[in-house]
Amino acid sequence: MSTIMAASCSLVCCKEERDSDKAVIVRFSNGSVKNADKLDFTMFKNTDETNPRKKSRRILVAESDRLPYVGSNFGSASLKCNNLCKYYVGLLDKQTMQMELHNTEIFNMQPVIPGETTDSAVTEDIAQTYRDKVDSLIEAFGTNKQKRALSSRRLNQVGSETLHKAVAKAANTVIDEKGLEALQQEVAETETQTELALHLPPCDVDADLPENVYKFEDLLRPAEFQALEQGGSNMAALTSEELQKMRDDGRCQCVVKLLESLPDLGEEMRDKTSRCAFYLSLLFKLGRQKSISRKFGQEEGCPRIIQNNLFRTFTVETFNNGRVQNMVSSSMRAKIAAYSLAFILHMSHMMADLTLLHRDLGITEARMIEIAKSMRLTLIKPPRTKADEGGPQEEHRQATLVLPLAKYDQFLERRKRKKMR
Repeated sequence: MSTIMAASCSLVCCKEERDSDKAVIVRFSNGSVKNADKLDFTMFKNTDETNPRKKSRRILVAESDRLPYVGSNFGSASLKCNNLCKYYVGLLDKQTMQMELHNTEIFNMQPVIPGETTDSAVTEDIAQTYRDKVDSLIEAFGTNKQKRALSSRRLNQVGSETLHKAVAKAANTVIDEKGLEALQQEVAETETQTELALHLPPCDVDADLPENVYKFEDLLRPAEFQALEQGGSNMAALTSEELQKMRDDGRCQCVVKLLESLPDLGEEMRDKTSRCAFYLSLLFKLGRQKSISRKFGQEEGCPRIIQNNLFRTFTVETFNNGRVQNMVSSSMRAKIAAYSLAFILHMSHMMADLTLLHRDLGITEARMIEIAKSMRLTLIKPPRTKADEGGPQEEHRQATLVLPLAKYDQFLERRKRKKMR
C-alpha cells in the first residue's frame, strides 16, 4: 500500500478551510472503543464568534448506549499538544490518487457519569464532596493508622479556623486604630512603588560609568536605531522658524531643546541626537493618548519596526467590541516617562529637565519626581531664572545621574500630589 502511494499519490492543499472541512481526532481516556459506528458524535461551538479568544472553542460529545463522552479544546481538560503542534489528516481519493490535507484537533474524550455535575464553577464543592465520601469510607472500613490520620487532620482544621478568627480579629483592631482610609492609602502607595519598579529601564547598579547604568542598547536596539535614520534627518533639517512654531505650541519642549543643541555637537553625536529626538517625539505623542490605532505615527513617517517597538513596549492589549486594541494605561505612561528620562540623560550629559519633561508627557511634576527617585537620580534645584525678558521667574527641577546612585526612603519621602498646571 505504501509503495503504491509513494509511486502515484500526490498531495493537494485545501484553498480555504471552513469549520465543516476540519477533521477531528478523538482519544478516549478510559480505553479503546470497539464499536465506533454506534457512537453518535455532536460538535458544539461557542456562540460568541466576535471574541477572538472564544470563537475557536469547541465541545465534542459522543453518546453511546451506556455512557456519554465529552471532550473540549479549552479549559483544564483540553490537551496541551494542540497549542504546541499542528496536526493534519490526509484524505486519499482512490480514483484520482490525490490526498487532501485537512487541519485537525485532538479531543480527549472523558466519560460523564449520570448524576455527577461537571460545571467548573462548582469544582471546589465537588472536591469537598469527594473528600467527605473518602472520610466516610475511612471511618467505616479504614485501618487504625488511617483513622488516626483522619482525626489529626480534623484537629488541624479546627486549629486553622481558630487562627483565621484570631487574624481577622487582629485586622479589625488595626483598622479601628488607624482607620480604613489610611490603610488603603498605605496599600495603594506600596503597590504604586512596586508597580513602578517593574516598568523602569534595565539598570546596572554596579556600573563603573554613569552612561552604563541605563545602557543605550537596552533602551533602543541597533536595528531600531538604524530605522530612525530618515526621521532623524527630518528633525535635523528643521528650520529656526519651525522650531519656534514647536516652541509656541507648548509641546515637545525637550525635543526642541535637543534640536537647538545640534550645531554645537560633532557629526556622530549630532546624528544620534536627531534620531533620539524623533523617537522622543513619538513617545510624547504616545503618552498623551489612551487608545492607539494601527495608523499611529504614519504622518510622522514612523517605520514599521519602530511602531512595533512602541506597541510592544509601551502599550497593553485589551478586548473591546470584538476587537483587540492597544491602550496606554497609567503604568505604561509611567514607563514612557522613565524611558524618556533615560534617553534625555544620554543626550544631555546625564542631566535632565524634569519640569519640561513632565509638561511634554502630560503628567504631574510630583509623579515625574517620583519616577526620577525610583531611577535613583540626584535631584537639583537650580537658581531662579527668568522665562522671558521682564516676565515672571520660573523654577525648573533638574535631575542628574551620578555615581554612586542616590537612595531614597520611599515611605519618608511621601508628599501630597500637586495639581498639574
